[in-house]
Amino acid sequence: MATSTTTLHPPLRAPRHLRPLPHSYSSSFSRTRGRAPIRASAASASAPAQREAAAGVPWGCEIESLESAASLERWLIDSGLPEQRLAIQRVDIGERGLVALKNIRKGEKLLFVPPSLVITADSEWGRPEVGEVMKRNSVPDWPLIATYLISEASLEGSSRWSSYIAALPRQPYSLLYWTRAELDAYLVASPIRKRAIQRITDVIGTYNDLRDRIFSRHSDLFPEEVYNIETFLWSFGILFSRLVRLPSMDEKVALVPWADMLNHSPEVETFLDFDKSSQGIVFTTDRSYQPGEQVFISYGKKSSGELLLSYGFVPKEGTNPNDSVELLVSLDKSDKCYKEKLQALKRNGLSESESFPLRVTGWPVELMAYAFLVVSPPDMSQHFEEMAVAASNKSSSKPRLSYPDLEEQALQFILDCCEPNIAKYTKYLEGGGGSPEVSMNAKQANRTLLLKQVARDLCISERRILYRTQYILRRRLRDMRGGELRALSLFNGLRKLFK
Repeated sequence: MATSTTTLHPPLRAPRHLRPLPHSYSSSFSRTRGRAPIRASAASASAPAQREAAAGVPWGCEIESLESAASLERWLIDSGLPEQRLAIQRVDIGERGLVALKNIRKGEKLLFVPPSLVITADSEWGRPEVGEVMKRNSVPDWPLIATYLISEASLEGSSRWSSYIAALPRQPYSLLYWTRAELDAYLVASPIRKRAIQRITDVIGTYNDLRDRIFSRHSDLFPEEVYNIETFLWSFGILFSRLVRLPSMDEKVALVPWADMLNHSPEVETFLDFDKSSQGIVFTTDRSYQPGEQVFISYGKKSSGELLLSYGFVPKEGTNPNDSVELLVSLDKSDKCYKEKLQALKRNGLSESESFPLRVTGWPVELMAYAFLVVSPPDMSQHFEEMAVAASNKSSSKPRLSYPDLEEQALQFILDCCEPNIAKYTKYLEGGGGSPEVSMNAKQANRTLLLKQVARDLCISERRILYRTQYILRRRLRDMRGGELRALSLFNGLRKLFK
């Protein structure tokens, strides 16, 4: 699934859709079991694993395969999917997508996928003994469903879900499938690089945790040739790109076959949910569609970086109203009040360095509060705590901080933080972005070109936000300073008059 964007081919991304999943799958597992998962180094463990993963798991299909999609549709209809007003076709946006067969009006409900055709943590296992072990160990939903997907895939044709698994991409489009060298080379200017490395580390840590606590103790049920880091990168890639949270089913997370062929558009806001009246998974159109026109859904209000992270695509520049880029700001260690300010931040769950999102529409009040704290002089120490509270967004009511004497300095501080980031993006974009020095065949060379293009698109989008922020800040500072000069000129004129 995609939006108007540059998409990656075989190695990277799968149709997406739906809504953000608010909490971490891996952290919930470690909380359940009482200790943190073992973490493998992203530099050491992820790259070899990803090189192996690049060859693809032994199931699934190429992302553009219509044959597997048609087989999926036939199986779904035979299994109870109602007659559809949509059909799977090859599309300009997203390789495969669902297009309208008839006129569709705004406000119509579509899909009606029955719960029996949805994969959740409660789904029946093809190997019941494997499911029993997982549930006995209280594995949370994310790693449970990831393991379920691998278990069912290994059953091949004997799994109830074989037609669905055969239609899943062999290599999901997500940054899980970028090597560390590729992340370092192509996303060196973007904050999303750190998040990608952390996500890879989390998946590896979750796999290591499952392996050490469960798989190694039941090696007859969890053979390493089936349950390994390569298959887990695949299954988590599928979950990041296709798992949806259904509000009307007690916030249950689920894989919804057929619905996950829907691509994303920033121009729609509709999402999947369970419809109690029809007892099916539906979405309600928020625009009309003509026959042959691709039908879209929203994957959530995500930045271009977040879309690349999970789904492997970047919207065309200027088309994503939810776009943002993280700006890193820090206390000045040479500040006389550094310790007092740091203590105020720590009391409110913040550190000396924090990231805040800059959006096309502006910057958050939390960033302004942090900036006020950074530039505050010693005689304002009584206000440090309220600034830190506002920066943390912990207050139940949004405090309206107003420090007229500090505003110019605070805005200048934010501007000073923007400019080196702009320079970093410009250096990468003008340098063309180096490639990891490895020998490659034609397929790998094509993949490299695609990765570089999507990374370039992201950097252009993120730099655009920084440029806009820079422009607004400079204009506001110019107006403020211009006003001060006019006031000073007026004051001097009055003094001369009274002389």
